[in-house]
Parts: sequence; structure tokens; C-alpha cells
Amino acid sequence: MTGVLSGVRVLDFGRYIAGPYCAALLADFGADVIRVEKCEGSEDRFIQPASPGAEAGQGGEGTMHLQMNRNKRGMTLDPMTEEGREITRRLVSSADVVVANLPPATLASMGLDYDTLRAIKPDIILTTSSAFGAGGPYSDRVGFDGVLQAMSGAAHMTGTPEVPVKSYAPWVDFGTALFSAFGTLAALMSKQQTGKGQMVESALLPTALNFFNIHLMEQALRGNNREAIGSRSPYAGPADMIETKDGWILVQCMGQPLFKRWARLMGEEDKWLADPRFSDDLSRGDNGTVLTERTQQWARDLTSQEALSALAQARIPAGPVYSPQQVLDDPHVQAMDYLKSMTFPGIEGAAPVMDTPVKLSHTPGGIVHRAPLLGEHTDEIMTEIGFPPTEIDTLRTRGII
Repeated sequence: MTGVLSGVRVLDFGRYIAGPYCAALLADFGADVIRVEKCEGSEDRFIQPASPGAEAGQGGEGTMHLQMNRNKRGMTLDPMTEEGREITRRLVSSADVVVANLPPATLASMGLDYDTLRAIKPDIILTTSSAFGAGGPYSDRVGFDGVLQAMSGAAHMTGTPEVPVKSYAPWVDFGTALFSAFGTLAALMSKQQTGKGQMVESALLPTALNFFNIHLMEQALRGNNREAIGSRSPYAGPADMIETKDGWILVQCMGQPLFKRWARLMGEEDKWLADPRFSDDLSRGDNGTVLTERTQQWARDLTSQEALSALAQARIPAGPVYSPQQVLDDPHVQAMDYLKSMTFPGIEGAAPVMDTPVKLSHTPGGIVHRAPLLGEHTDEIMTEIGFPPTEIDTLRTRGII
């Protein structure tokens, strides 16, 4: 595919989300991304499989693979052997960027640490991420998205005081992937200016701290030790989940103009605007239970659609609480064409794969082709880096590729 990153080659040794999604975004904008995985298939290929128990290429691929590895070419490789190391060296010598969200010790054992890479190609960019980042006592620990939701304070403030809750959506992983892609683009710009490569480091912990930073600052400055209060906002109101006659909606008022509109919609403008308990956002957050109860009373005998129509007419932010199927059926989601229907060998039906979530008017990115089958492009890539067919066959027989 062509794009603003056409001509940039990326080697993706990543796993799960933080590394592979970073590389997927680069591929969306035209980079030639080579996904390198284990000969038997990396474990993240099979997360949330379409057909549980099936083999690769027979429906066993998971939805994570379909999203993370679109627009990439795929090859298999055992980099822990001497022959595998030679293949890695040739791949690196042809690349601009290596993406690997692996622990430092693993990077070194695979020959993917920065010193080794730049000895092969001095202007290489290594984009790596870990759970906790370098320099602290937890640097060698492993961790997933949920661990850092817990350790950033986010899970503590989600749910109830009795039961902390992590988000079902892996926002720490995706946030780290976004920061990694941002850093990689900055490093590519620097390379254009200076001719030098560099190491781009991200980690799940700083991503989680960044997303939760305003709450950490409040704690440091005010020491108010907030506890979880469910879906209700402690900073404004009414802002909470509201039950209707046939479902749930979320209403969010923030700022005096929106609060005035809400009071007008309730038919009690003078009552609420004159009450000192609701004089500003913070006061409304402190007394938000009352505002939730009043909104709940208003919505109780309305359908979700009726309530949302009234809120939309009043220009108050609100939306329905959807099930996954309702998301797929939503007319705006369908009209915007965010979810691209893609088929995959061995999987019945078409998967709605999320397109590039940012639009550029002149150099847009986008999904061009499905994620690769296991080792689908191994021969093609090996030929590109100088291996003859007979040697490729020998390496495959020996389990190196």
C-alpha cells in the first residue's frame, strides 16, 4: 500500500496490544510492517478465537489478531538459534524501525536490544515498551493492562468502595500503543533531520499515570482521599447512569450553561439555580446524589429514546448504554463506516475491524488487507533479504522458520 510512511520498513516482534497496535497504526499509513512470530504461532494470535479449539488458518485465529495485525505481512522465525539470529540480522539491516514490547532481558536474548541493533544498522529506531519502565525497583516485573489499572489508582476509583473494578476495555495497552506510535513518528522525523536513529521507550505504568494524572494531582494538593462512587462524577453533576423504562442512559452535565439547561428541562430552573449546594461544578459533584435522584425521577417513565430525544433537544450530553450488538447496529456507527467488514480464511462471516481512528484530509491511512495467516509471507520476505529457495526449504525443515 502507499501512504505517507511508504518506504519505511518496520519489524514487529511485539505481543498482544501495546507493540502490535503501534505497528498496525504505522502500517495503516503505508509502512511495510513485517509481523515476526513463533513458528507455532504467537500466543496472542489466538486471543478470543472465532472458533475455539481450531488451528491457525482454520478459524482458530482470535479477534485480537484480526485487529492488531491488519495491513501487515507475516513470517515465522525462531530467533533463539544461530540461524535465526542471522535471519534477524538481515531483517534488521533492511529495516528502519523495530517494534518489540518485550522485557529487556528478552530483548537481549533475542538480539533485539538497542546496542545490538545499532551495531547492525546505526540509524535503526527501536520502539519498545514494558510494564513498568526502566529505572525503578519494578523494572524487571511483568504486567498486563489490568495490573496497571489497579496500580495507577484507576481501579480504586471505579466501582464501589467495597469492590474495585477495572475497565473491560484495555485502555492502558491501547494508550501505550498510541504513545509508542507518536514517539516512533517523532523519531522518524528526527532521523530525516539528523540521519540518526534512537530508542523510543514507553511503558504501561506511565501511560496509566498519564490518563489518571488529574486525580493524582488532586490527591497530592488536597489530600481528600476520594472513594469510588460508581458511575457518578465527583466533579460535576448531574453526571451518572440513569435507568429509563426500557434500559439505561448516561447523562453528563459539566459547567454552568449545561446545568442551567438541565434545570430548565426539569421544569425547576429557579429551584436548582438558587440552591448554594449546586453553585458550581465541584459543589454539584459533592452533592451529586440529589441530582442523580432528580434525573432518575424524570427518566423513570420515559423510554431511553424519549429521554435521549429530550436531552438532545436541550443540548445536554447523553447517550445510551449499549450492548456490543447495539453498538454494531447503531446507525451513526454504520454511517461513519468505522468498522470495516473483513473476511479471514477459516472464519465464517466477516469481522468488523476498526479502521484507523484518525482521519487526515490529504494523506489518510486505512485498512487495505486482512491480518496475515501464520507464516503467510515467510518465503516472500526471506527472498527479499537474500535467501535462495533451497536454503529457505532447509530452514523450514529444521524449524528455524
